[in-house]
Amino acid sequence: MTPGTVLQIVLYAIGIHLLTHLLVPLNIRWSNKHGIVAQPSERKIHLQARPEAGGLSFGLPTVVAIFALGQGLLPDVLGRMLMLLAGVGGLTLVFGVLDDRFESRVRYKLIWQLAVGVIMFLIGFRVNTLTNPFGAEFILGWLSFPATLLWYLAVLNAINLIDGIDGLASGICVIVCAVLLIVGIKEQNIVVVALSAFLMAGNLAFLRFNFYPARIFLGDTGAQFNGLVIAAIATAGTTQFKGITSMTLLIPLAVLAIPLIDMALAVFRRFRVGSIFAADKAHLHHAMLALGLSQKAISLIVYIVTLLFGLIAIGFSFSSKKILFLVLLGLLMLMVVVAYILMRQGRNK
Repeated sequence: MTPGTVLQIVLYAIGIHLLTHLLVPLNIRWSNKHGIVAQPSERKIHLQARPEAGGLSFGLPTVVAIFALGQGLLPDVLGRMLMLLAGVGGLTLVFGVLDDRFESRVRYKLIWQLAVGVIMFLIGFRVNTLTNPFGAEFILGWLSFPATLLWYLAVLNAINLIDGIDGLASGICVIVCAVLLIVGIKEQNIVVVALSAFLMAGNLAFLRFNFYPARIFLGDTGAQFNGLVIAAIATAGTTQFKGITSMTLLIPLAVLAIPLIDMALAVFRRFRVGSIFAADKAHLHHAMLALGLSQKAISLIVYIVTLLFGLIAIGFSFSSKKILFLVLLGLLMLMVVVAYILMRQGRNK
């Protein structure tokens, strides 16, 4: 990365942060005016109506910054990829606003997410390799396409499903992006650095309005956009994490441990009741609420655990992958057990 490019990324990130602070109050008024409001219901924990589509506040300036950076990098292939990503990000915001306004059925969201996976594969953001802690990386070959679809489905839904209490999803995204930013800087990967810095700057500003008691919600607009960009960071083109041999998907998988575990348990739980599309209030954060923890306490606990996984993930860039993989695997197994127990106890309350 050249000093000029680094300065450009820093200035864009600062711009996104400042613009988000300015846009949130406008977003609140706009959402209320157009009826993009989350009403209290049996499936939701808030007791008063709150404006949704909060993701527009940081999504719009982030899309502009990604496009501008991509245009500045042309004719490099990374420049074209960033400009195309900005286009997909814009479409994701539009779909998210429509979803927040009209509450699309889950199957329609799934179709959209599959379409996103296909588009991202075609423009170059693909899962080409998988980290093997005990040897050479696995080259996926023709399995790259289904692996890419699965990755985008997993991340988009994980961020969406964890967005159940004030500030939880936004705070997780800040930590995830901070971890990816550190590794991107260490390995001098411009795509990882830029996308991580932009999304972190936007979510950090939005968190001021979204932390308990929230004045505005992320909505599907913000959750889907966050999921898209994080998934894209982890699949940075055919030169996936160029220079980051210790990374590929392992670091994003580690730092997204809580959302992914929550999503996996939700899929298992819903299969048992007969429909994967059946919404419920049995997520990890719901179980913790049922046990008497406040929204603030839950968010802070999840932040700390996510940061712990993030620090372990960063260690993959500096130490033995075998040792850290075994530590990570043990922690993941422990987390699954703890999450399952909490959910069982929460349902019994």
